[in-house]
Amino acid sequence: MLSVSKLLSNNLPSQKDSQTHKIRYSRTDKPVVVWNMTKRCDLHCVHCYSDSANRLYSGELTTQEGKALIDSFASFRAPVIIFSGGDPLLRDDLFELASYARDKGVRPILSTSGIHITPQVAVRIKQTGITYVGVSLDGGEEVNDKLRGMKGAYNKAVEGLRHCRDAGLIAGIRFTMSKKTVGQLPAIFDLLEKENIKRGYFAHLVYSGRGQKFSREDLDHNETRQAVDYIFDKAGSFVADGKAKDIVTGSNDVDGVYLYLKLKETDPQRAEDLHKLLIGRGGNSSGVTLANIDNLGNVHPDQFWQHYSLGNVRDRDFGEIWMDRSDPVMNILKDRRAAIKGRCALCPHFDICGANYRVRAEFVTDDLWAEDPACYLTDEELGITAN
Repeated sequence: MLSVSKLLSNNLPSQKDSQTHKIRYSRTDKPVVVWNMTKRCDLHCVHCYSDSANRLYSGELTTQEGKALIDSFASFRAPVIIFSGGDPLLRDDLFELASYARDKGVRPILSTSGIHITPQVAVRIKQTGITYVGVSLDGGEEVNDKLRGMKGAYNKAVEGLRHCRDAGLIAGIRFTMSKKTVGQLPAIFDLLEKENIKRGYFAHLVYSGRGQKFSREDLDHNETRQAVDYIFDKAGSFVADGKAKDIVTGSNDVDGVYLYLKLKETDPQRAEDLHKLLIGRGGNSSGVTLANIDNLGNVHPDQFWQHYSLGNVRDRDFGEIWMDRSDPVMNILKDRRAAIKGRCALCPHFDICGANYRVRAEFVTDDLWAEDPACYLTDEELGITAN
């Protein structure tokens, strides 16, 4: 994730202040863990990476297994657990497990459709110590409800955001960019302002789960650039106006390179400060500072790698699995430069981007280590020269 607002602020944080500003810098940091604690979800989103449906799934980790998992995070010093799904609010033990994580010193975050957040649920979320609630929306009512497969989903999600805000929770909108949704960006930014929502997270499409079939709706490079320009401009306007909005992009680490190149044109000195921060951040964090555990306990390099398991927490401790470089894929992800091919291997900004998302490269080229086709910058912009 790239916190555009913080990186565009007048006072760029130093590495010493990185944790205060929620910007990660070290490739040796312990991972933020996304736990898809259930696969069940009322919605049927066209781009869902976990291919969730509204049914019960057998074999999901139990409450006690969840607590043991959290114990392993605590002993491994993983800083954050993101309770995700499916929809975590469909598990009766979410609040018990979130409270348990808080008490163990692992910061709990919630990612949800938002449609089950009543005023009472928002208060319970607050009481558990969950520090942030991300609610998925893909535009206005008509577009969102069609893409998410439920009439009324938009209104319920917006109500959920309001209840979180009123309960004193920090809440944000999670939005995935595609040809079907890019025209909804102004509506989402309007909603952020109208409802006093503190955070907007704008994700590029990754071809995983149902997102593979939806890949035909991904933005082309020009469309991506226009969308990112719009997001950067809105984030810059919020900063200039002193509005406390955290605008974040995700799932495409080229955004960091693009932000640096744009700032270099207008303020070279600040651009160099930004460059140092981006180098420290390290780009794509799959298998390094981002981990995923699915509902059955399988460990993945990130949430989009559902097709590849590094091991199961029912068999081995999470920390042991995560640090085991005998797995050939994990071994490369920890230090991937030598394995990367194509434009990514030649790019001078590799240390900012980290070769981006391997799942996209694999889906398009059938080669896990090929260049990511979602890089929307030209060879000339990147400074790539032919050998």
